[in-house]
Amino acid sequence: MLVDKLAARAHTPKNIGGTVALRPKKKSEHLTRLEMEIMNVLWETGPASVQTVQQRLGRDLAYTTVQTMLNVLVRKKKVARTLKDRAYYYRPMVSREKVAGHAIKDLIDRLFGGSAESLVMSLVESRHITPEKLAKLNRIIKDKETRDGDD
Repeated sequence: MLVDKLAARAHTPKNIGGTVALRPKKKSEHLTRLEMEIMNVLWETGPASVQTVQQRLGRDLAYTTVQTMLNVLVRKKKVARTLKDRAYYYRPMVSREKVAGHAIKDLIDRLFGGSAESLVMSLVESRHITPEKLAKLNRIIKDKETRDGDD
């Protein structure tokens, strides 16, 4: 007896209609806007409880929402938690500079094809960087090149 394997497989719960219905969520290294807001609170305050983070966020979010987002950050290894007096305290595991560096690199890669020069040109053309600020950046770059050359 011949059995159509595709037809039999198409009716399983995980494979409805020939496509996988339930897929594990892809882990994202990128931080959402809310995750960034929470990280900013932790960078400013240091170790904090869910309640402290909730109060300092500056918007009305449920305690459980903040708790869930902190636990997501723990899973992403951006935050660590420690139990103290029946409450968890959360602290950042990555620096603001490291997160900013990853976000900027991602922006340059996705929007400017990996060209930092294109990013700067876009900032100049959109007037986000004035000629004065650009001149100051040039001085900073030259100073850094001078210092690096002295090593």
